[in-house]
Amino acid sequence: MAMFERRRTKRSSKLLRGSILFIFLGLIVLVLVIFSMYGRVFESNVSIESEHVIFYISTGSSFDDVLESLASEELLSDERSFKWVAKKKGYPENVKSGRYMIKNGMSNNELVNMLRSGKQEPVMVVFNNVRTLADLSGKVAKYIESDSTELSTYLNDPELASEFGFEGRNFTSMFIPNTYELYWSVSPEQFAIRMKSEYDNFWEGERDRKAKKMDMSREEVVTLASIVDEETLYNDENSRVAGVYINRIEKGIPLQADPTLKFALGDFTIKRILNDDKKIDSPYNTYKYKGLPPGPISIPSISAIDGVLNFEKHSYIFFCAKDDFSGYHAFARNLSQHNRNARAYQSALNKARIYR
Repeated sequence: MAMFERRRTKRSSKLLRGSILFIFLGLIVLVLVIFSMYGRVFESNVSIESEHVIFYISTGSSFDDVLESLASEELLSDERSFKWVAKKKGYPENVKSGRYMIKNGMSNNELVNMLRSGKQEPVMVVFNNVRTLADLSGKVAKYIESDSTELSTYLNDPELASEFGFEGRNFTSMFIPNTYELYWSVSPEQFAIRMKSEYDNFWEGERDRKAKKMDMSREEVVTLASIVDEETLYNDENSRVAGVYINRIEKGIPLQADPTLKFALGDFTIKRILNDDKKIDSPYNTYKYKGLPPGPISIPSISAIDGVLNFEKHSYIFFCAKDDFSGYHAFARNLSQHNRNARAYQSALNKARIYR
């Protein structure tokens, strides 16, 4: 009986040791699995030579497309671990287009979270010296996913202007040349909506009050500013030139602005306006028709708009380019004085053999 008890005790001891060993080995395996999972999720998986790279995901891209792009640019040390983490976080069903900054040393967790949330690196969109919506589209398209044709087609839709509260000829007024922070994936519609918001913010307050005091609408100010912008080479002349046109409007004198003829003729490269040019029958012919033309002849700069809103009060009603080709103008209060200035400039053009 005692021998039987000793055998049973010995067998139980072996079972206990076996269980402890099994549990111990299981814990080791569990620790290894957890360590492996931690490494997949949180350890660095981006190894590049620079501090960061810009990574683009086009609209409509699939998860496989993203994997292919990451592989082609050799951004990942271990693609399998990225794929595993991405699937665990549901990224394949939430691919978002955009322009992303991938930093050296990023973990799979950081990378997937950024891509899944669509946390893009914005672009600074700059446009100025623009005359038409097609020109605008060409400049903006350099910064965003949409190409110039797609953007231009959208902006030139005949019905779009009215949707934003403009007439077709005044729609360019909505676009204020400046630097804007946008996302690369912005759609043409989103771009237009953003520009309308920027336009309203630009005008509301002091500028609207000044325009009202002048008894001019926003669009009329922009129209006059577009002429001023084409006339002046230097911003310090904007308010003085604007003052000349304001004087002419108040006196009922045609603006006789050469840039409006260039617009009507469809050629801004013309350096010399001829008498025959003044005969063109166009609402933009300010030699033939009094007052402002029906819309802007370009997308004027902020300095030109502010030049109109802060026009210089003086008695000048004429001006022409100086004969020294400095880009500045000679101003006159009467026709005889203006004719002398004009003859001097025309003589300079002849000497320089500029006939058109």
